[in-house]
Amino acid sequence: MSKVSFSCSEIPYLRFGVGEPLVFIHGLGEVKEGWNNQFEFADQYDLIIPDLRGHGEHITNEKISIPQFARDIITLLNDLQVESAHICGLSMGGMVAQEIYRQAPHMCRSLMLVSTFHFIPRHLAKLIINYRKVRSLSTTPSLPINTAARISLNSWKGKVYQDFHKFYKPNHEVFLKSVKACLEVDNLKLLPKIKVPTLIMGSQYDSVIPVWIQLLMHKQIRHSEFVILRNTGHIAKLEQKEAFNRVIRNFLKKHSKVS
Repeated sequence: MSKVSFSCSEIPYLRFGVGEPLVFIHGLGEVKEGWNNQFEFADQYDLIIPDLRGHGEHITNEKISIPQFARDIITLLNDLQVESAHICGLSMGGMVAQEIYRQAPHMCRSLMLVSTFHFIPRHLAKLIINYRKVRSLSTTPSLPINTAARISLNSWKGKVYQDFHKFYKPNHEVFLKSVKACLEVDNLKLLPKIKVPTLIMGSQYDSVIPVWIQLLMHKQIRHSEFVILRNTGHIAKLEQKEAFNRVIRNFLKKHSKVS
Protein backbone atom coordinates (compact mmCIF):
# COMPACT_ATOMS: atom_id res chain seq x y z
CA MET A 1 0.00 0.00 0.00
CA SER A 2 1.20 3.50 -0.78
CA LYS A 3 1.71 6.19 1.82
CA VAL A 4 -0.76 9.01 2.23
CA SER A 5 -0.47 11.64 -0.48
CA PHE A 6 -1.91 15.14 -0.71
CA SER A 7 -3.34 16.49 -3.95
CA CYS A 8 -2.66 19.94 -5.36
CA SER A 9 -5.81 20.98 -3.52
CA GLU A 10 -4.47 19.51 -0.23
CA ILE A 11 -6.88 16.58 -0.20
CA PRO A 12 -5.36 13.54 1.56
CA TYR A 13 -5.74 10.22 -0.24
CA LEU A 14 -4.34 6.75 -0.75
CA ARG A 15 -3.58 5.58 -4.26
CA PHE A 16 -2.22 2.23 -5.34
CA GLY A 17 -2.92 -0.61 -7.76
CA VAL A 18 -3.13 -0.84 -11.54
CA GLY A 19 -6.18 -0.82 -13.77
CA GLU A 20 -9.35 1.19 -14.13
CA PRO A 21 -9.78 3.83 -11.41
CA LEU A 22 -11.92 2.76 -8.46
CA VAL A 23 -12.82 5.29 -5.77
CA PHE A 24 -13.88 4.18 -2.28
CA ILE A 25 -15.69 6.81 -0.18
CA HIS A 26 -15.98 6.20 3.57
CA GLY A 27 -18.92 6.89 5.84
CA LEU A 28 -19.67 9.29 8.67
CA GLY A 29 -16.92 9.46 11.27
CA GLU A 30 -14.69 7.01 9.42
CA VAL A 31 -11.26 7.42 7.83
CA LYS A 32 -9.92 6.30 4.48
CA GLU A 33 -7.93 3.43 6.05
CA GLY A 34 -11.25 1.84 7.00
CA TRP A 35 -11.32 0.36 3.49
CA ASN A 36 -8.35 -1.88 4.34
CA ASN A 37 -10.42 -5.03 3.72
CA GLN A 38 -10.87 -3.81 0.16
CA PHE A 39 -7.22 -3.04 -0.54
CA GLU A 40 -7.09 -6.40 -2.34
CA PHE A 41 -8.88 -4.74 -5.29
CA ALA A 42 -5.51 -3.18 -6.14
CA ASP A 43 -4.76 -6.42 -8.00
CA GLN A 44 -7.02 -5.24 -10.83
CA TYR A 45 -7.90 -1.61 -10.14
CA ASP A 46 -6.26 1.75 -9.56
CA LEU A 47 -7.55 2.46 -6.04
CA ILE A 48 -8.16 6.07 -5.00
CA ILE A 49 -9.32 6.42 -1.38
CA PRO A 50 -9.70 9.95 0.02
CA ASP A 51 -10.50 11.36 3.44
CA LEU A 52 -13.66 13.46 3.28
CA ARG A 53 -13.19 16.96 4.66
CA GLY A 54 -13.28 17.04 8.44
CA HIS A 55 -12.38 13.34 8.55
CA GLY A 56 -9.01 11.67 9.07
CA GLU A 57 -6.18 13.82 7.75
CA HIS A 58 -8.47 16.23 5.90
CA ILE A 59 -8.46 18.73 8.74
CA THR A 60 -11.15 21.41 8.47
CA ASN A 61 -14.58 22.09 9.91
CA GLU A 62 -15.60 24.48 7.15
CA LYS A 63 -18.10 23.93 4.33
CA ILE A 64 -19.29 20.55 5.59
CA SER A 65 -21.97 19.44 3.14
CA ILE A 66 -22.67 16.57 0.77
CA PRO A 67 -22.21 18.83 -2.31
CA GLN A 68 -18.84 20.02 -0.95
CA PHE A 69 -17.68 16.47 -0.20
CA ALA A 70 -18.51 15.62 -3.82
CA ARG A 71 -16.74 18.71 -5.16
CA ASP A 72 -13.63 17.72 -3.21
CA ILE A 73 -13.52 14.28 -4.82
CA ILE A 74 -14.16 15.69 -8.28
CA THR A 75 -11.31 18.14 -7.66
CA LEU A 76 -9.08 15.28 -6.50
CA LEU A 77 -9.79 13.25 -9.63
CA ASN A 78 -9.08 16.29 -11.78
CA ASP A 79 -5.82 16.88 -9.90
CA LEU A 80 -4.87 13.26 -10.59
CA GLN A 81 -5.91 13.62 -14.24
CA VAL A 82 -8.48 10.84 -13.86
CA GLU A 83 -11.24 11.40 -16.41
CA SER A 84 -13.67 8.85 -14.97
CA ALA A 85 -13.81 6.16 -12.30
CA HIS A 86 -15.98 3.53 -10.70
CA ILE A 87 -17.41 5.17 -7.57
CA CYS A 88 -18.24 3.16 -4.44
CA GLY A 89 -19.63 4.89 -1.36
CA LEU A 90 -20.77 3.53 2.01
CA SER A 91 -23.53 5.23 4.00
CA MET A 92 -22.73 8.97 3.88
CA GLY A 93 -20.18 8.04 1.22
CA GLY A 94 -23.05 6.67 -0.87
CA MET A 95 -24.76 10.04 -0.67
CA VAL A 96 -21.52 11.64 -1.83
CA ALA A 97 -21.36 9.17 -4.73
CA GLN A 98 -24.88 10.18 -5.81
CA GLU A 99 -23.88 13.84 -5.61
CA ILE A 100 -20.78 13.21 -7.73
CA TYR A 101 -23.10 11.85 -10.39
CA ARG A 102 -25.30 14.93 -10.09
CA GLN A 103 -22.34 17.29 -10.52
CA ALA A 104 -20.22 15.30 -12.99
CA PRO A 105 -22.02 12.27 -14.47
CA HIS A 106 -19.32 11.92 -17.13
CA MET A 107 -16.81 11.09 -14.38
CA CYS A 108 -18.79 8.05 -13.17
CA ARG A 109 -18.13 4.75 -14.96
CA SER A 110 -20.39 3.02 -12.47
CA LEU A 111 -21.92 3.59 -9.04
CA MET A 112 -21.90 1.27 -6.04
CA LEU A 113 -24.23 2.64 -3.37
CA VAL A 114 -23.86 0.74 -0.09
CA SER A 115 -26.10 0.99 2.99
CA THR A 116 -27.10 4.50 2.06
CA PHE A 117 -30.19 6.57 1.29
CA HIS A 118 -31.48 9.12 -1.20
CA PHE A 119 -34.10 11.04 0.76
CA ILE A 120 -35.54 11.31 4.27
CA PRO A 121 -38.83 13.12 4.84
CA ARG A 122 -38.45 15.33 7.87
CA HIS A 123 -41.14 13.50 9.82
CA LEU A 124 -39.34 10.18 9.28
CA ALA A 125 -35.79 11.35 9.90
CA LYS A 126 -35.84 10.52 13.60
CA LEU A 127 -37.08 7.00 12.87
CA ILE A 128 -34.25 6.28 10.44
CA ILE A 129 -31.40 8.06 12.21
CA ASN A 130 -31.99 8.58 15.91
CA TYR A 131 -30.67 12.10 16.30
CA ARG A 132 -30.49 11.82 20.07
CA LYS A 133 -28.18 8.82 19.75
CA VAL A 134 -26.13 10.60 17.11
CA ARG A 135 -25.82 13.65 19.34
CA SER A 136 -24.58 11.50 22.22
CA LEU A 137 -21.79 10.22 19.99
CA SER A 138 -20.49 13.73 19.54
CA THR A 139 -20.97 15.17 23.01
CA THR A 140 -19.94 12.32 25.33
CA PRO A 141 -16.25 11.61 24.66
CA SER A 142 -16.14 8.58 26.98
CA LEU A 143 -18.90 6.71 25.12
CA PRO A 144 -18.86 7.41 21.40
CA ILE A 145 -16.96 4.46 19.95
CA ASN A 146 -18.67 1.77 22.03
CA THR A 147 -22.08 3.28 21.40
CA ALA A 148 -21.41 3.70 17.68
CA ALA A 149 -20.23 0.08 17.44
CA ARG A 150 -23.45 -1.19 19.01
CA ILE A 151 -25.52 0.87 16.58
CA SER A 152 -23.47 0.01 13.50
CA LEU A 153 -22.43 -3.62 13.95
CA ASN A 154 -24.26 -6.92 14.22
CA SER A 155 -21.28 -8.46 16.04
CA TRP A 156 -19.66 -6.54 18.90
CA LYS A 157 -16.70 -8.82 19.54
CA GLY A 158 -13.45 -9.96 17.94
CA LYS A 159 -11.52 -8.44 15.05
CA VAL A 160 -14.53 -6.68 13.53
CA TYR A 161 -15.09 -4.76 16.76
CA GLN A 162 -11.37 -3.95 17.02
CA ASP A 163 -11.27 -2.73 13.42
CA PHE A 164 -14.27 -0.51 14.04
CA HIS A 165 -12.43 1.09 16.95
CA LYS A 166 -9.38 1.55 14.73
CA PHE A 167 -11.14 3.23 11.82
CA TYR A 168 -13.98 5.15 13.49
CA LYS A 169 -12.47 8.47 14.52
CA PRO A 170 -15.13 11.19 14.49
CA ASN A 171 -14.33 14.83 14.86
CA HIS A 172 -17.15 15.84 17.17
CA GLU A 173 -17.92 19.23 15.61
CA VAL A 174 -17.75 17.89 12.07
CA PHE A 175 -19.87 14.89 13.06
CA LEU A 176 -22.95 16.94 13.86
CA LYS A 177 -22.50 19.10 10.77
CA SER A 178 -22.24 15.94 8.68
CA VAL A 179 -25.39 14.46 10.20
CA LYS A 180 -27.28 17.64 9.34
CA ALA A 181 -25.88 17.47 5.80
CA CYS A 182 -27.10 13.88 5.42
CA LEU A 183 -30.59 14.76 6.58
CA GLU A 184 -30.78 17.44 3.87
CA VAL A 185 -30.21 14.99 1.02
CA ASP A 186 -33.00 14.87 -1.56
CA ASN A 187 -32.25 12.76 -4.63
CA LEU A 188 -35.80 11.78 -5.51
CA LYS A 189 -35.51 13.41 -8.92
CA LEU A 190 -31.90 12.40 -9.46
CA LEU A 191 -32.17 8.61 -9.17
CA PRO A 192 -34.39 8.04 -12.24
CA LYS A 193 -31.86 10.04 -14.28
CA ILE A 194 -28.89 7.81 -13.42
CA LYS A 195 -27.78 6.06 -16.60
CA VAL A 196 -24.53 4.35 -15.59
CA PRO A 197 -24.38 0.77 -14.25
CA THR A 198 -25.46 0.91 -10.62
CA LEU A 199 -25.19 -1.57 -7.76
CA ILE A 200 -27.24 -1.00 -4.62
CA MET A 201 -26.29 -2.99 -1.54
CA GLY A 202 -28.11 -3.28 1.76
CA SER A 203 -27.43 -5.20 4.97
CA GLN A 204 -29.85 -7.57 6.65
CA TYR A 205 -29.43 -6.21 10.17
CA ASP A 206 -28.71 -2.57 9.40
CA SER A 207 -30.27 -0.52 12.21
CA VAL A 208 -28.80 2.78 10.96
CA ILE A 209 -30.27 2.83 7.45
CA PRO A 210 -32.72 -0.08 7.06
CA VAL A 211 -32.50 -2.18 3.95
CA TRP A 212 -35.97 -1.16 2.73
CA ILE A 213 -34.49 2.24 1.96
CA GLN A 214 -32.09 0.65 -0.53
CA LEU A 215 -35.00 -1.30 -2.02
CA LEU A 216 -36.75 1.99 -2.72
CA MET A 217 -33.58 3.28 -4.37
CA HIS A 218 -33.43 0.16 -6.53
CA LYS A 219 -36.97 0.78 -7.72
CA GLN A 220 -36.06 4.37 -8.64
CA ILE A 221 -33.00 3.29 -10.67
CA ARG A 222 -34.70 0.73 -12.88
CA HIS A 223 -31.57 -0.76 -14.42
CA SER A 224 -29.80 -1.13 -11.05
CA GLU A 225 -28.76 -4.35 -9.37
CA PHE A 226 -29.87 -4.92 -5.78
CA VAL A 227 -28.15 -7.19 -3.25
CA ILE A 228 -28.86 -7.78 0.43
CA LEU A 229 -25.88 -9.01 2.44
CA ARG A 230 -26.81 -11.46 5.19
CA ASN A 231 -25.70 -11.54 8.81
CA THR A 232 -24.27 -8.05 8.95
CA GLY A 233 -25.11 -4.64 10.31
CA HIS A 234 -24.38 -1.27 8.77
CA ILE A 235 -20.65 -1.83 8.11
CA ALA A 236 -20.68 -4.89 5.86
CA LYS A 237 -17.20 -4.14 4.51
CA LEU A 238 -15.92 -5.09 7.98
CA GLU A 239 -18.41 -7.74 9.11
CA GLN A 240 -18.80 -9.67 5.86
CA LYS A 241 -15.60 -8.89 4.00
CA GLU A 242 -15.65 -11.92 1.70
CA ALA A 243 -19.29 -11.55 0.66
CA PHE A 244 -18.95 -7.77 0.29
CA ASN A 245 -15.84 -8.01 -1.87
CA ARG A 246 -17.29 -10.82 -3.96
CA VAL A 247 -20.40 -8.80 -4.82
CA ILE A 248 -18.35 -5.70 -5.68
CA ARG A 249 -15.86 -7.65 -7.78
CA ASN A 250 -18.56 -9.50 -9.72
CA PHE A 251 -20.30 -6.21 -10.47
CA LEU A 252 -17.09 -4.53 -11.59
CA LYS A 253 -16.17 -7.45 -13.84
CA LYS A 254 -19.40 -6.94 -15.74
CA HIS A 255 -18.88 -3.22 -16.17
CA SER A 256 -15.18 -2.77 -16.73
CA LYS A 257 -12.49 -3.92 -19.12
CA VAL A 258 -10.93 -6.21 -16.52
CA SER A 259 -11.07 -9.77 -17.70
